[in-house]
Amino acid sequence: MNTDLDIHAFLACPTPAAWVDAALADQETLLIDHKNNEFKAASTAMALIAKYNQSLDLVNFMSRLAREELVHHEQVLRIMKKRRIAPRPISASRYASGLRRQVRNHEPQKLVDTLVVGAFIEARSCERFEALVPHLDEELGKFYGGLLKSEARHFQGYLKLAYQYGEKADVERVVDRVREAERELIESPDSEFRFHSGVPQLC
Repeated sequence: MNTDLDIHAFLACPTPAAWVDAALADQETLLIDHKNNEFKAASTAMALIAKYNQSLDLVNFMSRLAREELVHHEQVLRIMKKRRIAPRPISASRYASGLRRQVRNHEPQKLVDTLVVGAFIEARSCERFEALVPHLDEELGKFYGGLLKSEARHFQGYLKLAYQYGEKADVERVVDRVREAERELIESPDSEFRFHSGVPQLC
């Protein structure tokens, strides 16, 4: 599968140039929020293992994903330490909570929707790394370039599981619904800059 083409086709819109400009202007917040997101991704994977522990394909995928995300978390921490960026509390973006509002409350649809949302988060992460890489210094550009393949693999894994545990027609309807919600979150004005924020409206 051509992961780049699949991700660009999967997402409804590219990252706005204004977001890239904001990221380059505030790389400290970029790295802190990226670190937090890697930890959240690992936590989400472990929560899915706990909730759906009889779904062995899901458990195996999420176990590998959680380990990988924690390694990424540690790698970002090392870069922050090298750049003398101290961890500090920052609020979460509206992105993940906005996507989670698309998740139905009953099973097995809840699992399918959760997996589709996970696919979009991973796909957008990959697309944003790709958008940033040409503009970053050598160290950070190399690191983010190296994350492209893993994020693309995570996207594919989430989507594959959604189709495995759901009915094809229903999954496709969910993808269309979440895709539109994701586009709105990415393209609309946002009051703060975060890794997954919309178009920053900064003073």
